[in-house]
Amino acid sequence: MSNEIARSHSTIDPYKHLQIVVNPDGTITRSLISPSTEATPDPVNDDAVVLSKDVTVNQSKNTWVRIFVRRQALDSPSSTKLPLIVDFHGGGFIFFSAASSLSHEFCSNVAVELPAIVVSVDYRLAPEHRLPAAYDDAMDALQWIKNTQDDWLMKLADFDNCFFMGSSAGGNIAYHAGLRATAQVNNLLPLKIKGLLLLFPFFGAIKRTASELRLVNDRC
Repeated sequence: MSNEIARSHSTIDPYKHLQIVVNPDGTITRSLISPSTEATPDPVNDDAVVLSKDVTVNQSKNTWVRIFVRRQALDSPSSTKLPLIVDFHGGGFIFFSAASSLSHEFCSNVAVELPAIVVSVDYRLAPEHRLPAAYDDAMDALQWIKNTQDDWLMKLADFDNCFFMGSSAGGNIAYHAGLRATAQVNNLLPLKIKGLLLLFPFFGAIKRTASELRLVNDRC
């Protein structure tokens, strides 16, 4: 046991390694900046395939969602509604947002290719807001969707056909949101969760694995 404890001790400063600075007032500055993309609720040109818009979920927590829908679905609505996908972006629980260009482009492609209406959740980040804050924000977003009067969702989303999706840390959030949702089935109606789309999800445990112990000081 003593050897395991010694081998599991990291000599890496995580804040320095991740280029995170803790300010005197306790706020966080992230030096690693990800390109972002503005929402486009109104088409800027006739070639726009996907429209998107940002809607506040909880003003006190500064959480919000970005909704993506194929423009054709708005211009020529069908009696058949679209599957609803609730997405959680990746970033190690620490970086990025629903406005990050990588997340924006991915959700836009999903909205077109499936097609589906996608709600991307902008949850609170660590280390300012440690877990389970992101899980709590996921459930807040589901409650918001359940009670929403948003015209895009009311008009186009099939609440009986809802899926959670996430990549990396977002996959972890989607999984835990799914666990919580199973305990609140009736409370989430009319939302009915049909499945999880987990893209290389991140999972950890209390006990370190052999590879985690061996690579505890790995900087990759």
